[in-house]
Amino acid sequence: MSRLLDIRFFFLHSFSFFVFAELNIRHDSLEKSENLQRHRTEGFGSTAALVVRRGAPFRVTLQVEGRPFNPKTDTLRIKLSQGRNYMVMPVAYSKRVSSRRWQAYLELEGLDLRRPSVFISSPASASVGGYRFELFASKQGKWRRCLSGKFILLCNPWCPEDTVYIPFEDQREEYIQNDSGLLFMGTALNLVSRPWSFDQFEPGVLEACLNLLHVSPQHKKNPRRDYANRNNPVYLSRVVSAMINCEDDHGVLKGNWSNDFKEGVHPSTWSGSADILKKWAQSNYSPVKYGQCWVYAAVMCTVMRVLGIPCRVVTNFNSAHDTNGNLVIEEYYSETGKKLNHSKDSIWNFHVWVECWMERNDLGPEMNGWQVLDPTPQERSGGVFCCGPAPVRAIKDRRTDLFFDIPFVYAAVNADVHSIVVSKGRVVSHSKDTERVGAFICTKAVGYPRHQNITRDYKYITSPTSSLTRSSVVSDDSTLRRGSSSGIAVFLTLDKAPVAGEPIRFTVNAVNKQKVAKMMKVHLNAQAKEYNHSPSETFWETHGIIEMSPMESKVIKQQIFPAQYEDVVGDDLINLAVVLEDMATQERVLASEEFNITTSQLTIQVEDSVILNREQTATVTFSNHFSHPVSGILTVAGAGLIQGRVHYRMMVLPGGRAQQRITFLPRMTGTKMLQASLSLANINSTISGFKMVFVNKG
Repeated sequence: MSRLLDIRFFFLHSFSFFVFAELNIRHDSLEKSENLQRHRTEGFGSTAALVVRRGAPFRVTLQVEGRPFNPKTDTLRIKLSQGRNYMVMPVAYSKRVSSRRWQAYLELEGLDLRRPSVFISSPASASVGGYRFELFASKQGKWRRCLSGKFILLCNPWCPEDTVYIPFEDQREEYIQNDSGLLFMGTALNLVSRPWSFDQFEPGVLEACLNLLHVSPQHKKNPRRDYANRNNPVYLSRVVSAMINCEDDHGVLKGNWSNDFKEGVHPSTWSGSADILKKWAQSNYSPVKYGQCWVYAAVMCTVMRVLGIPCRVVTNFNSAHDTNGNLVIEEYYSETGKKLNHSKDSIWNFHVWVECWMERNDLGPEMNGWQVLDPTPQERSGGVFCCGPAPVRAIKDRRTDLFFDIPFVYAAVNADVHSIVVSKGRVVSHSKDTERVGAFICTKAVGYPRHQNITRDYKYITSPTSSLTRSSVVSDDSTLRRGSSSGIAVFLTLDKAPVAGEPIRFTVNAVNKQKVAKMMKVHLNAQAKEYNHSPSETFWETHGIIEMSPMESKVIKQQIFPAQYEDVVGDDLINLAVVLEDMATQERVLASEEFNITTSQLTIQVEDSVILNREQTATVTFSNHFSHPVSGILTVAGAGLIQGRVHYRMMVLPGGRAQQRITFLPRMTGTKMLQASLSLANINSTISGFKMVFVNKG
């Protein structure tokens, strides 16, 4: 009998120990490989924290020692913290996942009692940023913390319930996952494509982008509110737009349009976002010097793609900056065709901003889709230098009653241009152009290294002869500007798109519209200009007198030789103008054109197929079409292909060719961009080139 009691006591004691012994969870596994693949965040694999997207679960595997996990008696809960904001939720036994609330659950099917897996699922409207999670187990009604960990939550354009959901996979690949792209510059009829490395998966970039949110004025003023508002891409995009420039805060970039870059880097030198963002973070958030519009936009594109918000870089050719809001840009010329700096309004030959894709629940579903955001500091919005998000649809429909900043963007693509000729302080000629501003708006095409015309997204095009029609075929080799009055008319036509090393050939067509003979003065003037400034002093001019019979039209052929423009222009553009003057009546008409000069591109050849983690060789070639020797620094880079940047010196004689072999070690699979740029020392010019390569697993 005594022995039987001992046996019963042993079993009861063992059962009691099994029920009441502490659950000993030693550590956890964030199942990084599985979760990154599930959340399409493999590019962030080098980040210490797990990176996941909202609206989808991720798995945490627990390692239990001692007694096994008992789903009937063991109770778990999880505390999630973002700053001082936190919530506590039980770990349930369910597989039904809601995209509207936070959940933690165990799947009983196939449950390993020694290695149970807890799934944490966020709502599709959760705030983005870094989180801390803590796992607690209950013993006799008391909670004990077993372990803790960290993860980073991003927006999820793959989740239909997320306000940044974009329904096409090729667009998600382009506007979220693509770590390289093209920026478009030059003029509408002579586009220059500039390669840019967005670098969103490069080490340190994700951390810099999250730090950008932390050092923003909104976060410093009220962290709790800032964390709560980070669920909204409208709020996030405005914070980022303001933080890319440094005018009101510890922003990333300092702008400089002065031509004096001694204290920093010439904006044309940058070729990727990682160098800029990491330099900013490593300098205790001191602004990086220097940026201009395309640099601001490209860096903002990187930040938005990191946060999971679809983003693309957009170029507006002939972009108006209307300072007084009257939708009119006034340009002044002298009687001999010299452009004068008499107006605060301006037209940039090109201006670069970004578009982000999101729902606009604040404005209504008709305003969902692409939104304009412009981080270049031009005008204040809500008291700070930022712009947008302005729905593209609202810009097209001139819904200036909506927010944000629609009137400013509307003027940039729709203002009228008034060209005024002055002589001795009085106006002697006046003409209006309603088609020049916003002549061509484009972005990189999805999946291809070429531009996509999106002008019709911004404007209603009705005239078949509008500048858009001419500009939509960018390979067209002529442009046209004309001036006309009751008695005379003049037309200015480039014979073909100008190329460095060749004469600039153009034609002036003078027309006598009356039935009387006329003596005409012809004034021709050329000035170099930066894309966003008024022209500098005249570098080429010619004047003459022609005699014209009644109703006669005369063609005048002209050319500007390379030796006359090469040392002046570089990366700048040329403002070319002609003034035709009736010597009897002093009636004058003006025709003008602004254009860029195409330089030869660097060519890149890659030997053999490109295999992951196998050293590859490429050759960069430059041909000198200038009429004098050139020298400079060649920089080669490529996200996922080359760590950082490599530099080489080059010097090439006129008509000569130089080659540079480089080696690189691919670190990521998929389509990548290998890019090169040559900054010439003796002229203000940067020449670039790129090669798309596909990296195989091998």
